[in-house]
Amino acid sequence: MPAAQPTARSRVRRIPKRGRHDRETIDAILDESLVSHVGFAVDGQPFVIPMLHARLGDRVYLHGSTASRLVRTLAAGVPACLTTTLVDGLVLARSAMHHSMNYRSVVVLGDAVLVEGPDERAAALEAFTEKLIPGRWAEIRTPSAQELKATRVLAMELHEATAKVRSGGPVDDEEDYALDTWAGVVPLALRAGPPVPDERLADGIAPSPAVAGWAAERGL
Repeated sequence: MPAAQPTARSRVRRIPKRGRHDRETIDAILDESLVSHVGFAVDGQPFVIPMLHARLGDRVYLHGSTASRLVRTLAAGVPACLTTTLVDGLVLARSAMHHSMNYRSVVVLGDAVLVEGPDERAAALEAFTEKLIPGRWAEIRTPSAQELKATRVLAMELHEATAKVRSGGPVDDEEDYALDTWAGVVPLALRAGPPVPDERLADGIAPSPAVAGWAAERGL
C-alpha cells in the first residue's frame, strides 16, 4: 500500500504536523465516513455536492444518474476535489479562541473518470451498498439491466490525497491554566437507533441479520 506523496496542492500548510500521507490513515477515514463532498466548477461557478463514496484499492468511487450534472461534468475531465470528515469530539478550552474539534479528514484531488468495464462497475455498486450495511448486498435484489443503464460510476485515483487529524485535549495559553474553568473533550460518535420498518413492509418480516447486527453493534 504506497503512501500518497504530497504535492504542491495537497501538502498541509496550516499546522502541517497534523498532515498524514500514509495510505493506512487515508483509507481508514474514507472507509469509515459515509458522506463526502465533491467540489468542481461549471462555467467558472463553484459547486460542492454531498455524495456517498466507496473505496476499493487505490480508487474512490462515486455514482449518479446519467442525467446528473456532476457526473456529466466530471466525466468531461473537469478537475475535482473530494473531501470527507469525521468529528470525534468537541475540544473545550479555557479561552474562547482555543476551542476546537478533534477530527479526521481526507482531501482527494484529481480527475474523475467514467468506469466502463462491467466487472469494475458491478464491484463499485456492490461496494456502495456494503459500505452502508456490510452483508446487505447478499440480502437484496441486485440492479437490473435498466437500472445499470441509467447509472454512471466515476473513479478517482488516490495518488493526490492527504489526511489531516487532530486529537487530544485543548491547548491553552500558559496563563489560562490557572483559570477556574472546566476544560476537556466531549467525545462524539455516530450511533444507530432501532431499525424502523417501512410502512408497506409485510407483517412478519424482521430486520435481516445484516441490518439487525449492524444496528445492534452501533446502537444507542
